[in-house]
Order: sequence, then C-alpha cells, then structure tokens
Amino acid sequence: MGIKHKIGLRFEDKYKMERRVALVPEHVKILHDQGLEFEVRKSPKRIFTDAEYELAGANVVDGVPEADIILGVKEMPINYFKENRTYLFFSHTIKGQDYNMPLLQNMMDLSVNLIDYERITDENGKRLIFFGHFAGLAGMINSLWSAGQRWKESGVVTPFLKIQQTHHYQSLDEAKTVIKEVATDIKQNGLPVAIEPMVVGITGYGNVSKGAQEILNLLPVKFISPLELIQFSAAGFPDPNLIYVVVFKEEDISAPLHKGKPFDLKEYYGFPERFENQFEKYLPHLTILMNCMYWDDRYPVIVSKDYLEILFRTSTPKLLVIGDVTCDPDGSIECTHKGTEIENPVFVYNPFSRKPIMGFKGEGILVMAVDILPSELPREASQTFSDALIGFIPELASANFDVSFEDLKIPAPLKRAMILFHGKLTPDYQYLSEFVS
Repeated sequence: MGIKHKIGLRFEDKYKMERRVALVPEHVKILHDQGLEFEVRKSPKRIFTDAEYELAGANVVDGVPEADIILGVKEMPINYFKENRTYLFFSHTIKGQDYNMPLLQNMMDLSVNLIDYERITDENGKRLIFFGHFAGLAGMINSLWSAGQRWKESGVVTPFLKIQQTHHYQSLDEAKTVIKEVATDIKQNGLPVAIEPMVVGITGYGNVSKGAQEILNLLPVKFISPLELIQFSAAGFPDPNLIYVVVFKEEDISAPLHKGKPFDLKEYYGFPERFENQFEKYLPHLTILMNCMYWDDRYPVIVSKDYLEILFRTSTPKLLVIGDVTCDPDGSIECTHKGTEIENPVFVYNPFSRKPIMGFKGEGILVMAVDILPSELPREASQTFSDALIGFIPELASANFDVSFEDLKIPAPLKRAMILFHGKLTPDYQYLSEFVS
C-alpha cells in the first residue's frame, strides 16, 4: 500500500470575516471515499459548517491539525508551522514583500514545503487556481455601493443607494437581482443630472477585470475605447443615461520613456523601467476607477499622491471612487495606504493632508480597498476554488517527499508552485534569497 498523507484544513485567523475554505465538504467526501484521511480545525465562521465536514467523513478537531499536508487560504501566522510538513496557501511572498519575509524565513527555519496557489500554472504560465474573478465581482458591487453612499454625502440621491456591501447578500444571485433593479430604475428614470455622464474605468483585462465587467453588464452600459473617452469628454457623450465603461490595457497605462517609440508588450514586461505612466490623462474623465491589474514595484505608479493633489487643487474632480481590487499598499494607487477589512471597507483620502479617514465623510477621494474581497462571496468563491484544487490532491497525498526536488513526483503545476522544499528555495525561486536574512 502506497503513501497516503493526512490532509488538514486550517482555521483562517488573519481576518475576522475570512470565511473561505480551500476544499469544500462535497470534495472532502469524494476524496475520503477514495481512502484519504482529513482533519478539519473547528471554525464558527467558516461558510461551510463543522457538521458538514463531519458528514463528509473528516475528523473535526479543536487544535491545529496534525496532518502532513495543510490547506489554507490566507497567510498562516509565524510559529504556526511544524517541521517537515507541507503547506498550501497564498503566501504573498513571491514579490519579496517585506511584510512577509519573516514568514518565509520561519518556514525555511522549520524545513517545510511551501506551495503557493498563486503560482499553480499550466506550461504557458496561465493560473489554474484563483479567486480573482470573485474579487472582481465583489469589488464592483462594493464600488457601486460606495459611489451611492458618497453621492448621498453630497446630497445627491441615486439608484445606487439600493445596493448594499456585497457580504450582506446571501448569494451572488441575490446581489445581481438588486443590481438588475437598479438597471431598471436607470432605464426608466435616467441618471441624476448631477452625476452625468457616469464613466467607469477598469485597469486590466484578466479574471479580476472580467468579474467587474460581469456586474457592470447587468446595468445599461456602453463600452468605449480610451480614445473615445477623451473625444466624448471634449465633444459630449452620446447618451447621458448610459454608464460608459473603458477597459485600459498596458499600452493605455504606460508609454516608453523614449518619445515616439512604439509600445512593445514584451519589452514592457521584461524591462518596465523603460516606461512611464501616461494614465493620469484619463483620470479627470472617470467617475469610478476599478484597479484590477497585476502590479509590482518595477512598474510605474498609475495614480500618484502628487497628481491627486494637483487634480484637487485645480478643479472639482469628477473622480469619486477608486475600487482598488489589486490592493497593493502604497503601490500602483499610491493613496491605498493599506488593505481594508470587510467590516470597515472604505476611507476618504485627503489629497492635501495626504491622510485617510475611515468611512464616507471628508474631503477627497473615496477608496475601497478590501483585502479579501472574495470572502464577501464565500460560498461561491470556495466552491469554484475547490473545483480547481480537488484534482491535484490525490497525487499530492501519495507523494514521497523524502527524495530530492528533482525526483519529487507531484503534478507539474504544483511543482512549479513549490517555493520551498524542505525549507530550501527551489530553483525558480532562488531570487527570493536576497529578501530573506
């Protein structure tokens, strides 16, 4: 009889309202019936109950699972790890993030194996397991809700007041029903003159962006190009009662430093230092900015604090809300000082004091930067994630980890995602050595 490692599901403790899980009870039962053993840490807040996991055949435990392989979602705390175990979670270490380098060092010290979901890809680099689509869905719902509340603060009543923050809905379908009611209201009564024309800009075109677009498509929208945005802003928009949507690609956001040189996407990803931000020319024409693109600190900042101060000093800006789904603290949106929590999701950034005030009141621009947006749709997000993960578990559970990394037999996407093997950085992640002590 071959190796069969016990699988553990941890209790998510980084955020009060983190309710997602990597593997749902339905899939635990399937794998249990195949002979795998599961330990599930008790959780009063997980979207799937302890009883559901017990019915699926798992052993529900009070303490940290003693399993060989631990599945989580968000970062696990320092000193959580046990020697020579295997951990799967979003570690947020692959960019050398300062705040998680002690976490990575702790795992190295304990000789653990780390597989990061973010790096589970096919041979072409396409991600196979992700929550991004749900981040886009929840982020767009939250941003429409935020806009309604922010307009209300200035005395403008809009149909968007019907929308609540995403986590208040029992399901995605329930949220969509309300947004369709808003759409009907707009079609029948139009938008208030005070907010015309309403323009939503979206950076990026991947899974997160598609989630945001899925919500917007429930409303009376018209997609236009960045060039049309500039033209319409000068000459007038064709129909003030439509919501205009602009999806910005890399060539819209950044331009070569060498003037007149054509934009080359391959060069942009390989040598981002050769490019500069050109996105700010679009900002005065947007009502809501949805930041849905990948970013790291090699790339130009797209909304700087300096620009926001100039914008607010020289005009009464149209830009009302930034939905920073990307949520890189002090990153592509410089005024996103930190990710916010579901229970306290927005702040108003004052471009003159350069300080945030939590809530909807104050001078400046409202920022929605919830760090765990998919957990506002925890059931659907967990189900989709688990659908993608389950196929990898049997082979992982039967793997022999007492071999060299070269001889380790696990599914290729998991091996590509293995940052640490017995506490050592694997070949593809040697670059992280400069970030740890």
